[in-house]
Amino acid sequence: MLVRYSSNENGKLVKKAIIYTKKEHSISNSLIDTNALKIISQLRAFGHDAYIVGGAVRDLLCNKIPKDFDIVTDATPSKIRKIFRNSRIIGRRFRLVHIYFDDIIFEVSTFRSTINGSIGNSFGSIEEDVKRRDFTLNALYYDPLKKQIIDYVGGMKDIKKNVIKPVIPLNQIFTEDPVRMLRAVKYAVSTGFKMPLALKRKIKKNAHLLSPISASRLTEEMLKILNSGYAYEITYRSLETNLFMHLQPSATTLIFDNKEFETNYLNRLKELDALHFINPEARLGEKLFYIIYDFALNLTDWERELQAEKIDVTDLYKKTWKECRHFLLPMNPQRTELDYAVNLVLKKIGFPAFQKKKRKKTVNIK
Repeated sequence: MLVRYSSNENGKLVKKAIIYTKKEHSISNSLIDTNALKIISQLRAFGHDAYIVGGAVRDLLCNKIPKDFDIVTDATPSKIRKIFRNSRIIGRRFRLVHIYFDDIIFEVSTFRSTINGSIGNSFGSIEEDVKRRDFTLNALYYDPLKKQIIDYVGGMKDIKKNVIKPVIPLNQIFTEDPVRMLRAVKYAVSTGFKMPLALKRKIKKNAHLLSPISASRLTEEMLKILNSGYAYEITYRSLETNLFMHLQPSATTLIFDNKEFETNYLNRLKELDALHFINPEARLGEKLFYIIYDFALNLTDWERELQAEKIDVTDLYKKTWKECRHFLLPMNPQRTELDYAVNLVLKKIGFPAFQKKKRKKTVNIK
């Protein structure tokens, strides 16, 4: 075990981070995408620091293969862009760089400053950048060339203890970005780690801070839940901490008012999670089916509708679609995916699939 020091304001050396060597951690470079290694090697060749950071390091330490490899560096976006021709600068407030290898994208960000708290958009040092990470299990920096983990916040110990602890002070972390509450719940479920009682209480107390969050961000978070394979457990925990009412207020109201709906809704999420492991590439519309089905069942007397002499499937579809659309708010999925989900619902009930009529193209002949 090594120690990283830096000078304080008086020029005195102060212990800043613990460095874990290969003998002290379980990460194998064979589990790291070769293109991620190339990016780091190239940045180093041009004299820059570069590390794998965040969820990828956490997953590697938990014996999971990461889905993404985020990279952080002291190089500015313009310098990164000059080094990698297969890259593009994105973002307005805080610029990031996407580096492309065929259909895989690697996100490379510059160390962020703490000048404006944990949500500012200025560049900084690694010592500032770590203070902007949400939880200690996501605040580890891995150097794949030296095969070392740099730990400023005790993240390695917390991972070994299976506990989730915030890096940012509790009186600040959720007021600056309320979506971090949802992330805390997701991390607890996906890792099996425990949230300290103080963290749980703070989340429950601050759940209302999600109210002004934009529909686009809440949609993004809800889609992550549906695609996680842990939709049931995350939803259950979100209900316990008062978060789910801001993600799906209509569903939450029905869950609290109707025990039968609650049971059916949660069981449907278990089926969704089973689908994730059977077919992780299932389209979104197929997943949306599981969260609108039990709501749609209560929209009308479907037996009577099926037995009617004349069935206007078009009108039935439109009414069902409209109600399901409102039920999902503030979530705003693509229309084609909701179309697909509503069709699945009607098909399961016993109606033929509704096909939208294609508009005829008109050609002006002069």
